[in-house]
Amino acid sequence: MRVPFADFSVMHSELQPEINNAITRVVNSNYFIGGEEVSAFERHFADYIGVKHCIGCGNGLDALQLILRAMEIKEGDEVIVPAHTYIATALAVTYAGGTPVYADVEADTYCLDPEKLEKAITPRTKAIILVHIYGQIGRFDRIKAIAEKYNLPVIEDAAQAHGATFDGKKAGSLGVASGFSFYPGKNLGAFGDAGAVTTNDDELAEKVRMIANYGSKVKYQHVVKGVNSRLDPIQAAVLDVKLKKLDIWNARRKEIAAEYKKGLSSIPEVGLPYQTPNTEHVWHIFSILVNDREKVIRELNQDGIQTLIHYPVPMHLHEAYRELKYQKGDFPNAEKIAECEISLPMFYGMTDEQIAYTINAIRRIFE
Repeated sequence: MRVPFADFSVMHSELQPEINNAITRVVNSNYFIGGEEVSAFERHFADYIGVKHCIGCGNGLDALQLILRAMEIKEGDEVIVPAHTYIATALAVTYAGGTPVYADVEADTYCLDPEKLEKAITPRTKAIILVHIYGQIGRFDRIKAIAEKYNLPVIEDAAQAHGATFDGKKAGSLGVASGFSFYPGKNLGAFGDAGAVTTNDDELAEKVRMIANYGSKVKYQHVVKGVNSRLDPIQAAVLDVKLKKLDIWNARRKEIAAEYKKGLSSIPEVGLPYQTPNTEHVWHIFSILVNDREKVIRELNQDGIQTLIHYPVPMHLHEAYRELKYQKGDFPNAEKIAECEISLPMFYGMTDEQIAYTINAIRRIFE
């Protein structure tokens, strides 16, 4: 049996007529920058998240960068970032002019460790980026309490958490502002790069939209040195069709995760993901930890099961950030995850037979 890491064929086949109509509508409109398709998706996604504003942009990295620039992060300012995340989180800080400062993550949730976060705060700290890694929010209540203690804004990196909740509130509605990615592999994915900022802050939303449009609110009148980062109307139209199905797709991911946890829980050599209390995990990634990762990946591949690694290099050991002078051993939890993590197949349309086949293949490896 072949089990791909991800397969969009079932998802897209179910929506093919609606997607085709949406794309045709954009083509016929002759409106290829902005327009009603973008405005409609922004309204609908803001309503789904439960916020006042959604500003579409080019990708998830841009979304975070736009937030930080709107908050006027500048040279010398520090922004705390988890040591286990995708490099885009740190790059956003750099591109905005600030310096990323890493803090270790929890060994069980892989999310930012509140205790390590507090120790990383200095007089130069201007913001905290909380990454909802793999699809869950982490210990937001404790992060929020620390942020309030030091009067620091919390920015959500919600690129992997479309539909996740904490105490009933959706990812994207908890912090001052949030950055989303709609990369095709996300729970809500476009047909290319796309992103969005969500916020309840009227002033911040206006600044984000202005910066993303060359620093202009009125054509040819540029208030700041902005960038060109706008959500493409075709991507917006596709996302608007898909948004209606997001909760159904997330529900299936939760079923798959439950089967994985049930089927693998008796194997002591396999570390399973822990779900934070009061959260709704949407399982963008189902991640396990094993000591002999290469052996497990090799044997699963021989059985036709595709896996990935998220992420093999912890943030502080990337060559791109060698100037920060972090060393191996600085963030042990992030380093262990980087060394041991395997991402199992997870997608809407995955069959019960594929789930069982994957579980049995892992069990055989450790028998």
